[in-house]
Amino acid sequence: MSRSLMLLFAGASGIALASAAMAQSEQGVVVLDAITIYADNSASGTATGYVARVNQMGTKTDTPMLETQQSVTVVTSKQIKDQGATTLGQALNYSAGISGQPYGLDPRFDGPIIRGLGADEAQYLNGLRMVRSFGAPTIETYGLEQIEVLRGPSSALFGANSPAGVINQVQKRAQFDDFNEVGLGFGSNDNAQVFFDVNRAPSDSFAWRLTGIGKDGATQIDEVTDKRGYLAAALRWQVDDATLIDFLASYQKDGPKTPPGLSYSATQLGDPEDLRDFYAGETGFDDSDRRMTNIGLELRHEFDNGWQLTQGFRYQDVDWEYEGVQTQQSGDPGTPYLIPRNAISQVEDATTLNLDTRLSGTVTSGAAEHRLLFGLEVRQWDGYASTDFIRFPDLDIRNPIHSMPDDLTPWYTGIKDLVQTQVGIYAQDEISVGNWRGSAALRHDWSKQTGTSYTNYEGESSAYRKDSATTGRIGLSHVFDNGIAPYVSYSTSFLPQIGQNTGADSDGKAFKPTETEQWEVGVKYEPTAFDGFFTVSLYDLEQRNAISNKTISLGQDLDGDGVEDTRIDTYQVGKVKSQGLEIEATAELTESWSIRGGYAYNETEIIGGDFDGHELGNAPKHMASLWLDRDFGNGFRAGGGIRHIGSRYGDDANQYKMNAVTLVDLGASYTRNNIEASVNITNVTDKAYLASCTAFSCFYGEGRAVNARVSYKW
Repeated sequence: MSRSLMLLFAGASGIALASAAMAQSEQGVVVLDAITIYADNSASGTATGYVARVNQMGTKTDTPMLETQQSVTVVTSKQIKDQGATTLGQALNYSAGISGQPYGLDPRFDGPIIRGLGADEAQYLNGLRMVRSFGAPTIETYGLEQIEVLRGPSSALFGANSPAGVINQVQKRAQFDDFNEVGLGFGSNDNAQVFFDVNRAPSDSFAWRLTGIGKDGATQIDEVTDKRGYLAAALRWQVDDATLIDFLASYQKDGPKTPPGLSYSATQLGDPEDLRDFYAGETGFDDSDRRMTNIGLELRHEFDNGWQLTQGFRYQDVDWEYEGVQTQQSGDPGTPYLIPRNAISQVEDATTLNLDTRLSGTVTSGAAEHRLLFGLEVRQWDGYASTDFIRFPDLDIRNPIHSMPDDLTPWYTGIKDLVQTQVGIYAQDEISVGNWRGSAALRHDWSKQTGTSYTNYEGESSAYRKDSATTGRIGLSHVFDNGIAPYVSYSTSFLPQIGQNTGADSDGKAFKPTETEQWEVGVKYEPTAFDGFFTVSLYDLEQRNAISNKTISLGQDLDGDGVEDTRIDTYQVGKVKSQGLEIEATAELTESWSIRGGYAYNETEIIGGDFDGHELGNAPKHMASLWLDRDFGNGFRAGGGIRHIGSRYGDDANQYKMNAVTLVDLGASYTRNNIEASVNITNVTDKAYLASCTAFSCFYGEGRAVNARVSYKW
């Protein structure tokens, strides 16, 4: 760790010294606070509508989205608030090509799917990647200013990450203004919450902000609770005209539990609404205790010659103890009413250090203006994770008698004690010649994992591996005076297979890093007659050395039930292809009407391996959404939306077919003086549908949920 940090600070110092000697154009200054803050409170002086034009992630500069040659979506705080979104998945439900809640209602994780590919490895906080042992992390939505999505391979600027793209969650920052909010909320399943957001600016150079929320309640399954406490502090210090420092810290404590799910055969037996609420777990066993701390610092310094140094740092600590009963797919079609069950006990203790240093500035060469960016990034993750599987008695869905085994001795134990380090250097050139815009980015990363992995049937083994890769992105667009900008781009990414597995299959063969390339062509449109942003894109994505799962025999009867045990094995296939079309529109047609809509067509195919020719699991060919919002100008606001998720297979084996579903959401609010009251209803028709059906088990989507809030602002 110390070597990596010393290397990064040394690199940052070298860049700063080099920039001081440059005499360049005064243009091209990157102002982070203006591109990362989109508060829902007008007192903050930042954007308050649905339409955003800049983001952190497209180019790591202040380049407008219109001139970025890759598909980008920004979900602003106003959209999050109007739609009553309380999770990342809910906030992304109205974004084209994104399945926001592909695994149903699971408060443990946020795991959207983008262009048919999982985005667990794609989630960032304030521009820095979050790393976890088990699945993707969960960040409290009330603490966010906006959510940014960069679709497709993006390693040229972000290093090892998901080929699906980048999801960046931007925390609320302190503002040089005074504003306050306190409120209460109530909802379905006895949910209750209290929240506050207080911002103070004691002087023109210093401001602080304190944000918090406490939640207590359950899910549509009464026994599956969802409690959370979140507290965040932000400080902003304008040191002088050239230097700005933002401090960001948050602490989140919750106890998220997952619905145990049902086997696919059990979902075919009765009323879907009754099955959706069925609890197959054990209250005497299911338990969860999670604590997550984030401490970050962002620095921006402008030199006299127009160049700028920016640096982002974040420390993250995650501690989680989890126990839960899980169902399994039934192996006997003659007894579909018997639900096989397993219990899982997991412990996670992990810390992550991220440091990203960038130097940017503008130079002119003839008719061309070059906006240059040079960066150095170091990330280190140090994690311990243990997993135990315990056999539980089958449950008869016709006459459920809940019971726990007398012996809770695990039949399977896995322990990983790993340290991962990644160092990356990158450069980008954004070129402007008249109305033409071009961009080229190149990055090289060194990745290393050390530590050990242990299982009770394989023993202990070294998890050491080293990987390196060079990735890039190139794009070209033409920005017409009427706001139309056609573009084309080519981008690549890589992802070492470390962390969640030891980097090897069951035969001990080391996995190669996944490598992805994507061609994308499209048209962006920013109208001049009204506030809006429109994108049409076609993409062709190919991932090599993709990872898939299959059930294999352990060759032993570890739990003593007379049956040879099996487990889900991770293995590497040849290729995965994802091709499609996305159309997205966001507009404020008048001062009263706002709209957000999208359509996506996506075809996926696995090439090679046991599932050659199959579609990727949980990747619908068709998805569409439309949200319309009206401000009546007298304090009343009302909105409604419709979402369609097409039919799809639940797993890569294409065993479980899930039907298409169309869902309706509503929201309304009334504001008078300093008081605002709102109500949101998701899945108005209470449609019962399968959201996920993997080799493990099946999970239902969230039923009708009603949530009301009242707040006082001053």
